Amino acid sequence: MKGKKKVHEQHKRQAPKEINLALIVVSTCRYNEIKTGKKTTDKTIPKVKRLLKDNLSISLTFTSIIPDSEEYINNILTEVMKDNKIDSIIFSGGTGLSQKDITYETIEPRLEKKFDGFGELFRHLSYNEIGTSAMLSRATAGLLRIKKQNKVIFLLPGSPNAVRLALQHIIIPELGHILYLINKKE
Repeated sequence: MKGKKKVHEQHKRQAPKEINLALIVVSTCRYNEIKTGKKTTDKTIPKVKRLLKDNLSISLTFTSIIPDSEEYINNILTEVMKDNKIDSIIFSGGTGLSQKDITYETIEPRLEKKFDGFGELFRHLSYNEIGTSAMLSRATAGLLRIKKQNKVIFLLPGSPNAVRLALQHIIIPELGHILYLINKKE
């Protein structure tokens, strides 16, 4: 089988060369800082900007900090889904087990196709960094479609290190491949 190309490698070569990413930080504390005129202590957005700074294919084109609120989550999701320039959305925060963690309950039921392997792989990688606490994350990913527009949605913990881990080891290496698959004409 020497010289035969693997299908996933072919898909990656056919993947979009320019990808626009939205990052939504779901944190009532960070939102209240902004609302009261304070400088936000959010570390996730700056970390993602640094991580993608030298990436030629993925650009962070939209960021927002919102409170842990079903209404705010649904409103920002609707806004970003309507933006034809955005290919993928990361929500950071609201995937834990506390009462205020509602991002998962708000978005997960709307996903048309879930990528179960994403959550499994993310928790495995997290386990290597933080131990058994990784099982408490409800990180997930999936496809959401509005009017023939397919977007990849990632739900991640509110930790900047969790977002870094997911981006470096899963999202950056596979996002183009995923977008190719969900948008290819058959």
